[in-house]
Amino acid sequence: MEERRRATYKVNRDVLDEGDLDEMGEKSDTKPSLCDKIKDSVSCTGPRVKNCMLGTFPVAKWLPRYAFREDALGDLVSGISVGIMQLPQGMAYALLASVPPVFGLYSSFYPVLIYFIFGTSKHISIGTYAVMSVMIGGVVDRLAPDSNFEIWDNVTNSSIIDSVSRDQERVRIAVVVTFVSGLFQILLGLVQFGFVVTYLSEPLVRGYTTGAAVHVIVSQLKYVFGIHPKRYSGPISLIYTVLEICYLLPQTNIGTLVVSIVSIVTLILAKELNAYLSKKLPVPLPMELFAVIIATVISWQVNLEKRYGVDVVGDIPSGLQPPALPAMSLFGQVVGDAFALAVVGYGIAISLGRIFALKYGYKVDSNQELIALGLSNSIGGIFQCFAISCSMSRSLVQESTGGKTQVAGAVSAVVILFITLWIGSLFEDLPKAVLAAIIFVNLHGMMKQFLDIPALWKSNKIDMLVWVATFILTVLLNPDLGLAAAIAFSMLTVIFRTQLPKYSLLGQVADTDIYKPVEDYDKAKQVPGILIFRSSATLYFANAEMYQEALGEKSGMDITKILSIKKKLAAKRKRHEKKLAKKVKKELKKNKQEEPNSEHQKGIAIIDVDNDPDLSLPRAIILDLSPVNFLDTVGVKTIKSIRRDYGEIDIEVILACCQSGVVESLQAGGFFSSNVTKSCLFYSIHDAVLYCQSAKTKNQNLSKGSYHFQ
Repeated sequence: MEERRRATYKVNRDVLDEGDLDEMGEKSDTKPSLCDKIKDSVSCTGPRVKNCMLGTFPVAKWLPRYAFREDALGDLVSGISVGIMQLPQGMAYALLASVPPVFGLYSSFYPVLIYFIFGTSKHISIGTYAVMSVMIGGVVDRLAPDSNFEIWDNVTNSSIIDSVSRDQERVRIAVVVTFVSGLFQILLGLVQFGFVVTYLSEPLVRGYTTGAAVHVIVSQLKYVFGIHPKRYSGPISLIYTVLEICYLLPQTNIGTLVVSIVSIVTLILAKELNAYLSKKLPVPLPMELFAVIIATVISWQVNLEKRYGVDVVGDIPSGLQPPALPAMSLFGQVVGDAFALAVVGYGIAISLGRIFALKYGYKVDSNQELIALGLSNSIGGIFQCFAISCSMSRSLVQESTGGKTQVAGAVSAVVILFITLWIGSLFEDLPKAVLAAIIFVNLHGMMKQFLDIPALWKSNKIDMLVWVATFILTVLLNPDLGLAAAIAFSMLTVIFRTQLPKYSLLGQVADTDIYKPVEDYDKAKQVPGILIFRSSATLYFANAEMYQEALGEKSGMDITKILSIKKKLAAKRKRHEKKLAKKVKKELKKNKQEEPNSEHQKGIAIIDVDNDPDLSLPRAIILDLSPVNFLDTVGVKTIKSIRRDYGEIDIEVILACCQSGVVESLQAGGFFSSNVTKSCLFYSIHDAVLYCQSAKTKNQNLSKGSYHFQ
């Protein structure tokens, strides 16, 4: 391999401090006032109104430019494929949300059309999603448990559940929490709060979705075994549910279990076949749809419900629900859950949207995505939908089958509309165990995320800790509280990393103006008489004390002890001088002389301060502040204290590589004075080193030199 040709450069300039740079660069101190900023933000011009309208309604920007010949066929095929997937997934995820399956079809129609108008991602498939559904199911089961709808049956002399009233109440709760979560998303989008997704790191999101997948699996076990466990809510409810299911296993319905096993095995084999034939087929085979159709036909012909007690979907009304405002009386009970839904749904959608945007070279507006999802949820809530986000499996199908714009989503909504209006009732005999099997198989990708643990262990152990902690917290505390606890834990890891940074002494790499940690680079040598100190984190109240301690440890100087000894020596000298003065005064009185003569003066011992430099101490300390992006008042006081304390033992403290915000913080914090100017702040470490080396002796004033390096 040909050796890379190295470029060279020459530098010949004066050593520059911050004051010199301000003068040379003609730094402007004028900043726009708050009134000017407000006036500029609310000013209304033609181009600004146009951009605002196109930003709010992205469809008006891209639809007139739609390339019909290039994109229409791909969007049509992709939309039909995704719509077919939406049918079984929508019905299955409705069970997760503890509402009748038909409401999953509604949630696959209205929100998709709303996102078509307001969304900015061309490839994500909006609709029902397992994690969102299980979070809604947790809220619904908490506020409307089965025990609230028990009625006495005079025929069987036992209590039964009024399923009609229960389902109506659960739909009402699901609609309310969806509507409120949409309002949260709209509000966050309007205040430009799209950056909130930055607090959801990839390890956190993947650990959270894996933990939520465990909740999904446990919630569907009752349909697999045909049992009816009690529903628990609150922390560690998952553990109680698992114990309850284990207790009820002897009551397993054999017919339901057989249907579940056959469905799961068949779907797994079908998925593998689909993957094997993916290169030979233009579009993937809709195996889930085939499973739903075949299972419905078999159930209808064999009459599984009556002969074997297999639970089926039941009544699926044709047509759409009329719009209705959610029950405002429930808002206060679902506010916390709604906010969690808003953040999780947005985090998943924007993460996947950015992946596709990066791949295909377009931009996704994070704030507009918040508004689009919020409108999809809030308007969807009015039309009896439950909260939605994007599905990775459907999005990958939409992309792989040729979908290039949001038109594919609109086509899938038309497919769902056709099914809902005319053929939905044909699936009334579909066993719920088949829907549970579809959910299990679709979670296969989430279960693969456990492989993140060994990969993160090798790359970043802190990220692995975040993943594992998020997973455990989500499993134990449920998805709503688990998310809040996981975000808090993730933030704590950031705080701990700033509290425990790496402190280094820098040395000069031979024949360069580059300075690197001496413990990492063998060729980096410390500059004689100069100590260059750097912390890998910013300097603020949480690590200010440790910064001072690390400086003392790295320099080998206990500044507190040195100052204490110096003060004691000064006090001792003062006492000794007073004692000598008294002695001289007595001798003067004894000899009755007004002034001491030269002979007596020669006999008096005088203590002189040793002004010779201590060669074991450095002449100067350079603090490299390049990693420091802000300083609080404690940080400013810390630097002032360091400069004062080391200055008392004649060690000059100099700051290098200060960012403009740091300089402003120093100025606002009272660091500068008539004695301390910007001449102690330097543009680079090398400038500071040359400045220090220009001093001939410790007692001479440091004078500026020139910077010549080739």
